[in-house]
Amino acid sequence: MSLRAVRGSLAALLALALGCAGPLGSAPAPTSAPPSPEGTLTHHVIVISVDGLRPDAIERFGATTLTRLIEEGSSSLTASTILPSNTLPSHTSMLTGTEPETHGVYWNREEMEEHGHVATPTIFAAAREAGLHTAAFFSKAKLEHLAVPSTLDHAHVPRGLGRDLAVKTVDAVQAYLMRERPNLMFVHLADADFAGHIFGWMSRPYGWAVQSVDYEIGELLRSADRAFGRDGYTVIITADHGGHGRDHGSSDPRDVLIPWILWGKGVVPGETLPDGIRTLDTAATALALLGVNAPAGLTGTPVRSAFSSLGAAPAVAVGGRKD
Repeated sequence: MSLRAVRGSLAALLALALGCAGPLGSAPAPTSAPPSPEGTLTHHVIVISVDGLRPDAIERFGATTLTRLIEEGSSSLTASTILPSNTLPSHTSMLTGTEPETHGVYWNREEMEEHGHVATPTIFAAAREAGLHTAAFFSKAKLEHLAVPSTLDHAHVPRGLGRDLAVKTVDAVQAYLMRERPNLMFVHLADADFAGHIFGWMSRPYGWAVQSVDYEIGELLRSADRAFGRDGYTVIITADHGGHGRDHGSSDPRDVLIPWILWGKGVVPGETLPDGIRTLDTAATALALLGVNAPAGLTGTPVRSAFSSLGAAPAVAVGGRKD
């Protein structure tokens, strides 16, 4: 079965099981995004989170795009997420660079009426305060907690049943990149997690979901090539958690281990990164690449060994944006 056929058949299968919903978008950003501070490693960073992706699934199911990015970039297949290893707490740590004890997000449902947006500053807040343009594309409605309106120039959040498949999310990204050039963009793809909960982690349908998301990442990067130029951006690909059986959230290594792949401008090719990388380091690395100082309280650290010149330029103090 071709990847295109897998994409269509899996989308239909998961759509029947889950239902799909439309996006909630904020007002678009100005067409011309300002450049990152002078002398920084890259002007454009894309963070992609593959919800529920176990590191061992990449080789097991022949994820060709991810395999290529591992070979061409720097990577670790032994990075770890936080506890509880659930979607909303994990993504909050990923995008704030803080532990749950700091950001306080332990629930794992959409509870906007009860809790509102997260109070801990995200990477979007730091980037916008430094004068940069930001965008986020979420595939689950509960991640709206992270879409603080004043921090994002554009947000795509599912409505209704609150779940989008990767094909719909990536279509939204591609349409956006036809007219905008964000400095910091986050993309969340949830098909593997959907399949894991319905059919089981490492099951055949889970493998199809991994292949489908892998295909969509390739499509997304082709659009990024057109938007930014082939050597004009840097990508961080990771996951919020793994899984086993039909669930996750525990301290089991199958739930906690995640991939952490860096590729693109300024990345050391073919580098296997050392053990000890945590999802908190994603926020710190993304901001460091753009030359933006981390917000107070961020405890993650940039993975400097993955980049040829990270840290050569001075960071820009947060607070420079005038809205």
